[in-house]
Amino acid sequence: MKHIIFGGDGFLGTELTKKLTAKGETVVIYDLKKTEASGIYDSDLVTYVEFDVTKKEDFKKVEISKEDVPYHFAARLLVPIMPRAERKEYFWTALYDGTLNVLQFLEENDCKHMIYYTTDMVYGHTIHHPRFEDHPREPLGPYGNAKLETEFLCEEYRKKGFNITIFRPRLIIGPGRLGILEKLFKLVDKNLPVPTIGNGKNYYQFISVSDCANAVMCAVEKGIPNEAFNLGSLNPPTVNELLKKLIDHAGSKSFTIPTPAGLVKFTLDTLDKLGKPIMDPEQYMIADETCVLDVSKGKELLGWEPLDTDEDMLIAAYTSYREKLAKQ
Repeated sequence: MKHIIFGGDGFLGTELTKKLTAKGETVVIYDLKKTEASGIYDSDLVTYVEFDVTKKEDFKKVEISKEDVPYHFAARLLVPIMPRAERKEYFWTALYDGTLNVLQFLEENDCKHMIYYTTDMVYGHTIHHPRFEDHPREPLGPYGNAKLETEFLCEEYRKKGFNITIFRPRLIIGPGRLGILEKLFKLVDKNLPVPTIGNGKNYYQFISVSDCANAVMCAVEKGIPNEAFNLGSLNPPTVNELLKKLIDHAGSKSFTIPTPAGLVKFTLDTLDKLGKPIMDPEQYMIADETCVLDVSKGKELLGWEPLDTDEDMLIAAYTSYREKLAKQ
């Protein structure tokens, strides 16, 4: 048995590969790029194949048996921000078409199981707090919409006898991944005020890449259950509490400034329409809401619980940012 990771050179795939090879497992990574600096390719247990999940002809490169474990992590993210007019096609091609290609390939090769990552953005606005897995799915933009359609696709393949475990994570962070956080860290380093969208009293939740990889391994051990699972931290703090921890850790003179959420969203939306986006709408439209995922289902069915706190995750990301600057 080998582990086949589509999109395995990315943040989550790299972390999972490290954990799998530490247990002596064989991993084959299919991805557009090969990041030598990650260190995962130093292992004799890891093979890399250049591959594009959106190209059906590339699946001829994939060797798979029904005993192998396929993971589908290939995706496009909200960062960097795409122009508004290009977002639908940009996300649909990679997310929906790519997922359909993977599922069709697995069906053709009688490998009827898969671990798949979508996103908590399939939920849209918070209707019920906390969000359980049966929360209404009403995404707010093309990224969330494409991810939701892939979930519907997975549900159709389950009817064909597939076992597909779906994970819906909050924002995945950890050393080496910055994204939108880089703007925050720059403000803190410059001792500048840190504006919050709204009053900052809403609760904010991350999930660490390590905890994500652990959840995946638990799902495999449990036979890849036909279920969707939320992934997030336990006991998330408010935005203000989280930012204060970071500012104190950095020894910065920064402080948080509440802003009128409606006005900020209007301004961001105007900039987005003018082709000068600062944040993706799917991010700022819920920035003042409490978007907390209940993760008890993962504990009950997988025996998984998150280990990392939001404060520790943010500080680890900041430390990684500082280390990166020091090398420049």
